[in-house]
Amino acid sequence: MEETDEEIAAGVRQLVAAAVRRLAEAEVRDEALARYVGPRRVLLIPRQSTMEPIARVWRLGVLLLARDGRLFATGSITRVTPPGRAAYQSQSAEIRREYRAAAGRGPFEPGDTVNYDAAPIGLDAASLRAAVGPLFLRGAEPVVRWSPLAPDEGAIPFATYLDERVDLLLHPPQGA
Repeated sequence: MEETDEEIAAGVRQLVAAAVRRLAEAEVRDEALARYVGPRRVLLIPRQSTMEPIARVWRLGVLLLARDGRLFATGSITRVTPPGRAAYQSQSAEIRREYRAAAGRGPFEPGDTVNYDAAPIGLDAASLRAAVGPLFLRGAEPVVRWSPLAPDEGAIPFATYLDERVDLLLHPPQGA
């Protein structure tokens, strides 16, 4: 007997809830998830770029798991550190410096890791069937792509992926 869409979605949510519970109970360090807000004018007053907090998340490889059970596809990352002065060595270095500066202007602690440009993942069966991101359905089974370039055939079951990634956070390799 094949599972209904409601049963598939409920199974995914149960796996996510169990992972959140395990990580929260173990008090595993989390990271910030934020939205980059570029420079703008508010009532003709120039405002610098900043990062606005969205949630606290655990990084699970290609997925970010929020404390409230939402999932996101991993996007970009920066750390709250002094951005340094402009060196104009390369455009990409200046862009990274700008993101560090924006994170520093947000309400984050120095040294905090800030994830941004992370796409939310719908946990309902219809969203997972139409997904092009890391989490999708293969038939009735939720699976995870390790890389956006990986073929769908190489995807592994979501339950296995989640269990392995949570276990890595609970028991990090020596020296990590």
